[in-house]
Amino acid sequence: MGTNADPLATLAGLPGVADSVDSVRKAVDRVYGHRVMRRRSNEVTSEAALRGARGSAALSGADWALEEVRRRSDFGGEGEPRTVGAALRLTAEAGQLLGVWRQSPVRALARLHLVAEGGAAPDDTVGRPRQAGEQVDEPLVTLPLPDAGEVAGRLEGLADLLLAGTEAPALVTAAVVHGELLALRPFASSNGLVARAAERIVLVGSGLDPKSICPAEVGHAELGSAAYLAALEGYASGTPEGMVRWITHCGRAVELGVRESTAVCEALQRGAA
Repeated sequence: MGTNADPLATLAGLPGVADSVDSVRKAVDRVYGHRVMRRRSNEVTSEAALRGARGSAALSGADWALEEVRRRSDFGGEGEPRTVGAALRLTAEAGQLLGVWRQSPVRALARLHLVAEGGAAPDDTVGRPRQAGEQVDEPLVTLPLPDAGEVAGRLEGLADLLLAGTEAPALVTAAVVHGELLALRPFASSNGLVARAAERIVLVGSGLDPKSICPAEVGHAELGSAAYLAALEGYASGTPEGMVRWITHCGRAVELGVRESTAVCEALQRGAA
């Protein structure tokens, strides 16, 4: 990401990024201006959380219908129910971690991993970055896996970057956090779920989406895993073109999340929620 004092702001200046940022900002402003948001924003937030969790779980291999997620309560087993349960817990937890995130992003990420794994630590790999020799269960992402030393260094660098502050738009910061975590896969499991929850935290904490009604996870799922992974490869390449591809992909995902919540607003307005 370069050696400038604010490398995130440098990314924001790449060709095509400003257009994506502007498009996202306009879309978010439109949904926040919907008349339903003046009276029933809590309902929109709750529905966005549910739909976002469903989308994140789908990208981690548990592609359930929304009504199935809404109906079920048995998320304690293995396999897909466990993945959906983890996504639901993370979406609920993300809004509670803004203060921790602002003080220590690494500590917030550790908490997210603990929540994803069920709130308990069955072994010492839960709630901390992986160490040398530890395996990673993240079959969707097939990029080369950085070793534990590189993970530790890049996590520290990411945290320093966030704590230093940036002039970059929220979309750029959220996309970099999301992409870096997916590329690193710092935990033994649930990295995709954690990365998407971290993206949500940045979008909310930045003020772009303070009520958490623009679920990017919905958009990522709608765009599909093939497009998601292809864009991630662009991020991992580190080239300007690759970074633009990833950032604009994340921007499109936010816009699709806005479209989803706009539909929720319209349904509430009709009394058909």
